[in-house]
Amino acid sequence: MNRWWLLLCLALPALAQASAPARTDLMVFAAASLQEVMDDAGARWQADSGQRVRVSYAGSAALARQIERGAPADIFVSADQAWMDYLEVRGQVEPASRFDLAGNSLVLVAPRGALDTLALEPGALASALGRRGRLVLAETANVPAGRYARQALESGGLWAAVETRLAEVDSVRAALAFVARGEAPLGIVYATDARVEPRVVVVARFPAGSHDPVRYPAARVSASPPARSAGFLAYLQGEPMRRRLQAHGFDAP
Repeated sequence: MNRWWLLLCLALPALAQASAPARTDLMVFAAASLQEVMDDAGARWQADSGQRVRVSYAGSAALARQIERGAPADIFVSADQAWMDYLEVRGQVEPASRFDLAGNSLVLVAPRGALDTLALEPGALASALGRRGRLVLAETANVPAGRYARQALESGGLWAAVETRLAEVDSVRAALAFVARGEAPLGIVYATDARVEPRVVVVARFPAGSHDPVRYPAARVSASPPARSAGFLAYLQGEPMRRRLQAHGFDAP
């Protein structure tokens, strides 16, 4: 009897797992700069379809590495092609599901009231930074916004003037927060970030040709069942979502 009881106890967890309903809610891993528009899209999709949408925001590099380590994501939306490519070559995202969701542009911001405009010239940047001020931006080695920023600074002949005056942070939203709190006199962020933070003002815009095009590729994570994410992926590619992206300041892909 004790032997049969032991076998039954060992079998119960497996039986319970087998009989548990499959997860139907959706987990999206999205670049931090997409927060407002993806919150909006997720809420609307949930209201229309009944499928719960949860979104985890961070720098694209951090999210890609979490997915690589097996994080339970269904959809990944990166802020550049490089981190989507990183997962694709490792078989972590489904290539056939991949598409460009939106585009963006890069701007220089300052705390509101500090400056109105600033010329993208070495002397003007140095003057605006002052003796101890830092130019805050996302990590230039790993985070898409930081890589775009470095490209733009190098293209404009500005890198040498600011290379030793940088404060690199883990995401573009962290850079935005530093400037908004007045902890940095200047920061480089996406144009859409500046729109959602009333405590900063755009003082300069980097020319589109000064850096790689800012694109947000989206794709299904390979480990996720196709049926779970198919509806939301189709919704993201539809005309209502395109209008929503434009309303939030994003460019067409």
